[in-house]
Amino acid sequence: MNITQEQIAKARVLVVGDVMLDRYWYGAVDRISPEAPVPVVRVTREEERAGGAANVAYNAVSLGAHASLLTVVGDDEASHHLEELVAKTGIETYFGRDSALKTTVKLRVIGRQQQLIRLDFENTPENEILAGQTATFERILPQHNAVLFSDYGKGGLAHVTDMIERARALGKPILIDPKGSDYTRYQNATVITPNRAEMQQVIGQWTDEADLRSKAHNLREQLHLDAVLLTRSEEGMTLFDANGELHVSAQAREVFDVTGAGDTVIATMAVMVGAGLTLREAVPLANRAGAVVVGKFGTATVSYEELFA
Repeated sequence: MNITQEQIAKARVLVVGDVMLDRYWYGAVDRISPEAPVPVVRVTREEERAGGAANVAYNAVSLGAHASLLTVVGDDEASHHLEELVAKTGIETYFGRDSALKTTVKLRVIGRQQQLIRLDFENTPENEILAGQTATFERILPQHNAVLFSDYGKGGLAHVTDMIERARALGKPILIDPKGSDYTRYQNATVITPNRAEMQQVIGQWTDEADLRSKAHNLREQLHLDAVLLTRSEEGMTLFDANGELHVSAQAREVFDVTGAGDTVIATMAVMVGAGLTLREAVPLANRAGAVVVGKFGTATVSYEELFA
């Protein structure tokens, strides 16, 4: 299924969810510390990237679509860095600020081409600030043709059920990257995109494909979803919808880093659905985008040219 850049340029995706600042410290590891049996990293280079829902929105604009980002951050140094990074990409930002909130920062220390440690700085937002975002959501929703909820379990989606209802009432496709073991708050969405581990948390282990099929369809019916898209890394991905299943195999390539592949998959789905494709038409393209991005290091994105190369 091919789609033109003009069609994609008309897609307007509203991304709602938890954002974070991804910091990378790269360095040389030449010795072990005399204080403890740990490597000493002499930091030679620092890099910052927009992570979480911001990376999802960045994936949408990289493909050539328009993306808006609705989120809640702290009023701290990290949040201002993040807003600058996001603004540079052309994403339209709607940042709610809460001074009691610590903007999520994930600091990864990289030595000899591998991650040595990750340090997380975060806390959970107060419900009030999120309620304020609901009003903004309602105001900007009509200008978009797909809504994507990117849930990282950081508390930024406390009002997701309410937002789904509003989007549903306007007939907007709703795509959700879920978190946690309780999916009832995602009821009535168009599609959720769990990976294997996330799916197991909700439906338990499956013994074989037939067992998975019956459990996935049960989940879909219980939650009144149009579809469940299960991403299965080296096994590709499977869409479970009212017509049965659509499976696409993984595209064999050098897997360098799976970080952010899920972001790329759901962003591609949202862009394609926003541009008028059906879920079934969008799945092979999302699969291809995921394959491109695992060949890159760190949270990465895919361009229209790479997707249709």
